[in-house]
Parts: sequence; structure tokens; C-alpha cells
Amino acid sequence: MKIHFIGIGGIGVSALAQYYLSKGDEVSGSDPYESEMTLKLKEKGANVLIGENKKDNIKDYDLVVYSPAVKNDNPELAYSVEKGIKVLSYPQALGELTKDYFTIAVSGTHGKSTTTSLISLILIEAGLDPTVIVGTRLKEFNGSNFRKGNSKYLIIEACEHEASFLNYSPDIALILNIEEDHLDYYKNIENIYKAFNNFASLIKDNGILIKKKDLKIETDKKVIDFSLEEIDFLRGVMGVPGEHNLLNALASIKVARVLNIKDDVSFEALSKFKGTWRRFDEHIINNIVLIDDYAHHPTEILATLKSIREKYPQKRIYCAFQPHQYQRTFLLLDGFIKTFKEVIDNNLVDKLFLIDIYDVLGREDEELRSKIDSRKIADMVDGLEYVKNDDLFTSLEGGEVIVFMGAGSVYNLSQEFKGLQEKPKML
Repeated sequence: MKIHFIGIGGIGVSALAQYYLSKGDEVSGSDPYESEMTLKLKEKGANVLIGENKKDNIKDYDLVVYSPAVKNDNPELAYSVEKGIKVLSYPQALGELTKDYFTIAVSGTHGKSTTTSLISLILIEAGLDPTVIVGTRLKEFNGSNFRKGNSKYLIIEACEHEASFLNYSPDIALILNIEEDHLDYYKNIENIYKAFNNFASLIKDNGILIKKKDLKIETDKKVIDFSLEEIDFLRGVMGVPGEHNLLNALASIKVARVLNIKDDVSFEALSKFKGTWRRFDEHIINNIVLIDDYAHHPTEILATLKSIREKYPQKRIYCAFQPHQYQRTFLLLDGFIKTFKEVIDNNLVDKLFLIDIYDVLGREDEELRSKIDSRKIADMVDGLEYVKNDDLFTSLEGGEVIVFMGAGSVYNLSQEFKGLQEKPKML
């Protein structure tokens, strides 16, 4: 089969492209920018076109899959529809796979990537050889976001963004938590709950819902709950800090028990977990601890900084946070303000810096940009400092913990900082 992916460099789309490559299908794709992911796809045999998006890129394909970020007026997408080629969004294409496998779908506002990874490692340890599509890169998968298995099991990250997860047909659905997010689409928490209830309704016959105990989800399927009160038996098992990670591990064990995997097998897998890309991603360079983290929701920020302070109670911790998208920042502003105040009041960091909001591909509303920016947010919280990106961490004494946090270009700043620290000092 010949398959073309529009937006092939995306974290989900790239994993699906690797799935089809592993089956021996002919895979091509396009992306606006070259990245580590597009380069890896080229190495694996995909024909990847970088740059201009045009209808000439579309050939005699059997299937065209497009990223949810791609708009309807995209030349490749519009031409594919005009030519009568079968066209599916990434969630639709992944949904087709879930029908053919025993699918474990991990959902929730936070913790999806980590928990998907933990469940995958447990099933691998148990010899169940799953296929995995996850929204991050795992060290255990040699830095990949995909693993090809040879069994009936498929483990996926089921994202609620624009109700993507309503395309899936899970045998086991896991809901970790539900909070306000993606309010540009959902508008309010009630609509978010409706979407998660609809997700639960898609569980296959004889399937199981595993959820955090306090979540009000209606389903006629068997339900298994988990709660924070149960995590004590996991203390000392995980190699990554934080109660939120213990809760993720507990949810993973609940899944494993459904599959009759013994706890000692799960403990062995959990103890080997090295963490995921951009989730508490830690490097020690010249006596400085550098941590890069993807957290961009108020709850995630607080949980991650609590974990860092827990691990480094005596060190000076400096955190640079980059808000993600103007609209998202505006809609979640009260939550951000509350979190920033709690971080500062509880001395979770010694300095908390706010850098410029990440503008996603220039699609932000100009009127909204005039209402909110990082400088204005910093003025709302005592102890929160606005800093230009280029002025970050220009003078350090040594021994600090430096945290780069956010879902946007702050990652590039962390890599630049890392490069500077690794550069030999001139005598």
C-alpha cells in the first residue's frame, strides 16, 4: 500500500508512519520543517518532503493521512479529496487500527505519555510483545515514539484534543484525570466530561474502564477505580520522583492485573523506567543540573516543580516557563496565576522566570495578543519575573538546578543552554 502523511513530523503522525513502514508499506510525507523526527523517518525509508506544500506532492496514493493541525485549505489535502483518494485524519487512521487489535487506550488531561510508556514496558516485561504508539520518545525504544510488536496488543495514547479519542475502539480504556484544558474547543468542564463519557461508551463489548476514583463517568462496562490513597506500596519502586508518577504507575498496574500480569513483573518493569523525552528529562553538566520538561498546564507545572524540589531540597532551583499559545494562556489564566503563587509561596523554586508566550505558527488572534502577554502576567504575581529569552541564565555560580519548561520553543533554549555548558572553556 502507498500512504502519504501530511504533517509527517508530528509526534503522533510520525509514529503511525513508522507503523506502516514496519509493515513494508510505501510511505511518503510532507512537513513544513525538518526535525529529528523527519530525519529518523528518512533513515527508516520514508520519502519526506520538507518545505513548500503543494498539490504536486500528491501521487497515486492508496491513502492520505493528515495531522489534526492541517487546515482544510491545505493544497495537498484539498487535492487529495478532489482526486478521490481515501483521506483520513490521524485520529481516524489510528482508530481503524484499534478495531483490529486488543487496544489499551490511555486518556486524561495529564500523564498520558508517561502512563502509556509504563504500561508498554510492563507488557514487554511480561512477554506480551505489544505494538505501541505514544506521544513521546522513549529511551527504552531507542529514542523512538513507536514500537512494532508481534502480538494482538496495541497500546495508544488517546488524546482528548478536539475529541480525537472519539475515533478509537478500546478494549481497555484508562482515564487518568479530567481537568479544564483545550477550552477553545470545549468551552467548559461540562463539555470535557461529556467527551470523556462518550469515550467510555466506545469501549468494546466485554471491555473494561479503569479510572481515577473521583471521576464521574457513566458506563455499562466493568469499572476498576484507583486513587492516591493506594500508592504507598509503590514508594521506592519508581526511579522517577513525584506522587503524580506513582499514580501513573498505580494505573498501569491496574491495567496489568486485568491482563493477569503479576505485580512482581510490573515492579521489575517500573523500576527500569528511565523517564520519557521532555518529561523530567535530566542532564548533569559541569555541576549544573539541567531539566527539560514539557509541562504546560497549571496542574502539570505544580506537580513537576514539587517533584524537582523533592529531589533537590537543598539546591538553588531556577525555572524558566514558556506559556503555550495566547488563547490557551488567556483561557487558563486564573489557573496559571494560582499555580505561580503556590510555587513561589512554597519555595518550590528560588527564581521563577516567565519568557514570551509561544506563538503557534502565527495563528494567534491579534486582538487577544493585545490583552495578554508574559510581561503582563509577571506583573500579576509577586516574585514572578519576566525575562527576554536571550537574557536567561547568563551568569551562574555552579551547582544550580536549571529548569526549562513548556511545550514550545523553550526546548530549543534548553538545547542551546546545554550546548554552551558542554562547550570547552577557553583558558
